[in-house]
Amino acid sequence: MIRAPLGDSRYWSEWVEYGDERILEAFETARTPAGDPDYAPQYVFIIAQNHWHQMLSRYSAGCPIADLSRYFPGLLDAWEEAERLGASVWTPEQQRTRHSWRVNYDHYIVCFWLVGLGVALEIPDDQWQRLLVLIGNEGEDVLLDRIIASRSRGRKIGSVLLYPKPYARLLAAVDAPADSQASLLSAFVKHWYAEVRTGAKSGSDPQAVSYRHPYWYTYGDENFEGGAYFGRWCVEAVAAVKAFGVDDSQCLGLEHYPGDLLRPNGPSTHPLRQEAAPPATVVVEKMGGFWARLLGRR
Repeated sequence: MIRAPLGDSRYWSEWVEYGDERILEAFETARTPAGDPDYAPQYVFIIAQNHWHQMLSRYSAGCPIADLSRYFPGLLDAWEEAERLGASVWTPEQQRTRHSWRVNYDHYIVCFWLVGLGVALEIPDDQWQRLLVLIGNEGEDVLLDRIIASRSRGRKIGSVLLYPKPYARLLAAVDAPADSQASLLSAFVKHWYAEVRTGAKSGSDPQAVSYRHPYWYTYGDENFEGGAYFGRWCVEAVAAVKAFGVDDSQCLGLEHYPGDLLRPNGPSTHPLRQEAAPPATVVVEKMGGFWARLLGRR
């Protein structure tokens, strides 16, 4: 069944299939040096971004949860290659604004999503370690560091919450007595989409790269027919539930809560909607280890 509140079976069948085709085409394009070499690292990073968009699109379309983790190898390969290429292209200031949670709100959210997907899908240890290297920022944030530490016990924990809006609600749920956690987690999820819009304004660094809203925030309001919408899922809440065993019973069925990530064998936690067309064949296996094979590294 379709999990997202928006999009019919035609939309999800078309754009899920297109997402896989786009990733394959982008990998092939990246193999051939062309255009501006200074743009190469960003082009390859966008391939990594397409992987996490595709995981969320497939979730929205109602595809099996077991299919989603197949995107992690290609995502990691592309992100690692982007970092390798960027080492000689990005200035120190560009490196800081791209990678620091303190100054790049978008990057903080994406890292939260990927950690959440990684812990929920229980990706293998080698992939988890590669992801942590790419994420970095150890000891920067009291909430996200603690979630990471639920799987990597030696992780240094930050002393501040970098983005109190919206994440103070989630931290309060995590730290609350067990009998209060369900209602507080539900409150976080209910307020998440409205509050995440202005979270950059609550950041701890006055020199932060301040965005009007996260880059994905209006996907669906803009260019919906062009396939921009991949769902609006509060993966951060799932990360906390998986990491700390928080009761999510009051979140099930809420518009933005991707509860099926934690229930891969069903039944679905989402209200019944129109059945999606049969999911497009997962072609991501062809992409696994692409950069490793190309560069002969692993």
